[in-house]
Amino acid sequence: MKIRTATVNDAAQIAKVHVDSWRTTYRGIVPDSFLDGMSYEERTKRWQKISVEQNVFVAETDDDTIVGFANGGRERQGKFDGYNGELYAIYILQEYQGDGIGRQLTAAVVDSLLKEGLHSMLIWVLQDNPATYFYESIGGKRIGTDELEINGVKLTEIAYGWKKLTQFRK
Repeated sequence: MKIRTATVNDAAQIAKVHVDSWRTTYRGIVPDSFLDGMSYEERTKRWQKISVEQNVFVAETDDDTIVGFANGGRERQGKFDGYNGELYAIYILQEYQGDGIGRQLTAAVVDSLLKEGLHSMLIWVLQDNPATYFYESIGGKRIGTDELEINGVKLTEIAYGWKKLTQFRK
């Protein structure tokens, strides 16, 4: 598995991972109407833009198939003091989960944050996401919750934080 910086040409494959991961991870959590309405085309357009504006990394197989991605940058909401970086998203196709790809993608984002002078990080995760244990296993501490609404359903998000990213990399 190769971890590399994404390019705009990766947008369609990232969009496929994004949509497929949401559909397998959040079925029964997020309304089916939202999941079924997700479009590869719309997500491709979004990732074309994001891949130019943000630090996006992909996990790629030997045959150049993207099976996961992560992106991050400056923390966006300012709800918690002492967190200046954010892991915006990390998704891996279900059949590739549990193989260490998540750690590698997170490490790539952490390295990019450190290069930008950002020394702490948080991520928002849906409370019922079965992968919440992953963030705890890589040292994330639960620092708070918030509520969001998707297609009329209120969901709880958990914020996990890392105060010192240099500790994450050891």
